[in-house]
Amino acid sequence: MKSRAEKLGRMVSLMKLQLRLSEWQLAQLRQQQQNLQEEEAYLVTALNEMRLPTGSSSESIARRLTTTGAGARAVQARASGQLDQVRAENRRVKHLEQIARAAAAASLRDAERRALEEMTGVHAAVRDRTATTG
Repeated sequence: MKSRAEKLGRMVSLMKLQLRLSEWQLAQLRQQQQNLQEEEAYLVTALNEMRLPTGSSSESIARRLTTTGAGARAVQARASGQLDQVRAENRRVKHLEQIARAAAAASLRDAERRALEEMTGVHAAVRDRTATTG
């Protein structure tokens, strides 16, 4: 029984590491999304105020804006999927933690039962010996 509890504990540890990795990936996607939004805001401002960067035309800025917008939407879709994955992994970790706690409790109960059986068996043997000699 202890072996099962130990295995479940290791599985919980691994799943927590996987969850941390997924959370890190989500943070990276959100940072990417933020950068793209800032780029969009800069390009819109540049087009609206006609303060074009050196060597850029309004057409090239418009193309960059289109590309940046498409990239931002793609990153947002990936971030949404990653968020769903993080939530699902979090639920799985919590569920497995409950199972691991139950297995650890069962292992402890089993160990206590065996110890009690050994003590009562020893006392019974002592009683039997004293009863036969007395």
